[in-house]
Amino acid sequence: MSNQIRRHALKRTALAVVLGACLANGAVYAQSTTGSIYGSAPSEAGSTIVVQSDTGLSRTITIDANGRYNLGSLPVGAYTVTLKRGDQVVDTRKNVQLRVGSGTEVSFAGAAASGSTDATTLGAITVTAANAPKIDVSSTSSRSVITSEQLATLPLGRSAEAIALLAPGAVAGSGAFNNGSRSVVSFGGSGVTENAYYINGFNVSNPLSNLGGVSLPYGAIDQQETYTGGYSAKYGRSTGGVINQLGKRGTNEWHFGAQAVWEPDSLASSTGDVWFPSNTLPAGYGYTNRTQPGTLYRSGKDNNQTRTVYSAYAGGPLIEDKLFIFVAGETDKTDGVTTNARTSSIQGQNNYGYSSPKFYGKLDWNINDSNILEYTRIQNTDRRGGYYTAFNYDDLSTGGATGTFPDTFKITDKYDIFKYTGYLTDDLTLNATWGRSTQHNRQFNPNISDLPFLDGVTEQDPAIVGNTPIRNDQATNRAKADDPISKSRSLRLELEYRLGDHDLTAGVDNMYFNAYNEGVRTTGPGYQWIYGRQDNPTEGINPELGVGAPGGQGYYAQRRIFTTTTSMAVEQKAYYLEDRWQVSDKWLLTLGIRNDKFTNYNSDHVAYVDSGDQWAPRLGASWDVFGDSSLKIFANLGRYYLALPNSVAIRGASASTYTDEYFT
Repeated sequence: MSNQIRRHALKRTALAVVLGACLANGAVYAQSTTGSIYGSAPSEAGSTIVVQSDTGLSRTITIDANGRYNLGSLPVGAYTVTLKRGDQVVDTRKNVQLRVGSGTEVSFAGAAASGSTDATTLGAITVTAANAPKIDVSSTSSRSVITSEQLATLPLGRSAEAIALLAPGAVAGSGAFNNGSRSVVSFGGSGVTENAYYINGFNVSNPLSNLGGVSLPYGAIDQQETYTGGYSAKYGRSTGGVINQLGKRGTNEWHFGAQAVWEPDSLASSTGDVWFPSNTLPAGYGYTNRTQPGTLYRSGKDNNQTRTVYSAYAGGPLIEDKLFIFVAGETDKTDGVTTNARTSSIQGQNNYGYSSPKFYGKLDWNINDSNILEYTRIQNTDRRGGYYTAFNYDDLSTGGATGTFPDTFKITDKYDIFKYTGYLTDDLTLNATWGRSTQHNRQFNPNISDLPFLDGVTEQDPAIVGNTPIRNDQATNRAKADDPISKSRSLRLELEYRLGDHDLTAGVDNMYFNAYNEGVRTTGPGYQWIYGRQDNPTEGINPELGVGAPGGQGYYAQRRIFTTTTSMAVEQKAYYLEDRWQVSDKWLLTLGIRNDKFTNYNSDHVAYVDSGDQWAPRLGASWDVFGDSSLKIFANLGRYYLALPNSVAIRGASASTYTDEYFT
């Protein structure tokens, strides 16, 4: 029998038709790091458009015969757009802000733009502040974009997921799922593991489970776009939503800042007590435990939580107009106490502590006006620890420490991302992104000893131990390996070519994931003891497995070995073609095709899932109904595929050990 199983990866086909009569953002460049400037201008001989960023980057393009121009793959930031005729400046627009993945229209018509206000003519120069259109008609996707200016004023939680909840169809994920202490989110009813996270164009989703991802320090977020549908053929590996963060970058001016956020428990409301219900039940019904109705279920009198956040940033030029730096750091610490319920196996109070330090650094090098090189460094750490203290529900008294948390963890993620942009001609652009990541996922119990874990100690044979069962201080029966590591690397190459009314794109998008020492092992010497007793000593303990009767008084001991520690890998390859066709002034069509191939390997590097070719067509249309960007109808149709995460191999495809031996 072949040891390779061919399966189909999860796929989803989505159709959306939307009538937009309010603010709509975006183009089809999901997970993009750039924007574009386009528009119309008089197509007189010698007329050109010059755009210059706040970092000194300058590009010049000739207006075509139809009076149009389009400059794509521009780094997000503030731009000055100038219409020139020969060497003479005819019109200038300043402080044009680009949004990630969007096209920003800057049009010139005669001496003053149609529909503009506050026009002042100075000799041959006309400076016009035009009213921005309410709707971006260059978009065929469903998404929202939040800028750093908006984040500074909106009352939001300081996380990528809190920002994403502003998008229609986004809801917080179940508390049963989390990524360390980080929350997760669901889009349009999809699973919380079906999303993709990006920072500066690199996939930063959880490399092992795809549950959540990494985010930037809050003060380092320049823009965050949240996709809920309609991704172009350039992107895949998500059947839910996409959270794409774009970090800030240095400019020709130095900027510094710091912030402290303090949320003391004294300013928070009380959690209050929770009581067992004491309702009168219908005839024939009764409470399982007649002593519980009307009594205290969970005390809240000592519950408290205090949070402090410290952050700082600095950015500016190392070499004016050439080399720029931006760095940001943040530490987020939460301490608190919660009281377990009366029915909890541990009747005590949890004295917990979380801390999440983050670092973000970015270098931008304008080699010249045709070549840009970027480097991004990200490091996030997520820690949780704490201890238990005694609590007595009879008199609501507290006591001293009774032990530390059995599930302390420390997760550290590190990312290095390089991106090159080459403007080969006015119409041809090359983008190349390469990156790598390493995650150390340590989850451990500080109370683990070298002794075996003892389970069911009250079932030990009294003929051997008397009335005093044998115990020890081993706290848990299973633990993760000492230092599980997950690594990823990615290469993305893309060519964009503008041919008349067509924006053509071709590219490859490859990712590789490797995980080492993932899974669990039995603590102590590698086995645990489980004690039991058969009510009928003459009956077999487990006859299905051939385990006979214990005899005597029915007491027996069971030695169990359980380990799933293993290594695994996933290979994800894709290539795509796309055409954004401006059919007319009012109609835009997006036509694309993508092919994804997913291969999952076990610890012997034998493929246990090989998806083969997975063709994913993507179609989109946008109609500017009145031609003035006041009303848009758009639709998109696409098929999307999702690979199995690395974690599936832990029990599903790699070798594991699970043995039981019985003794009497």
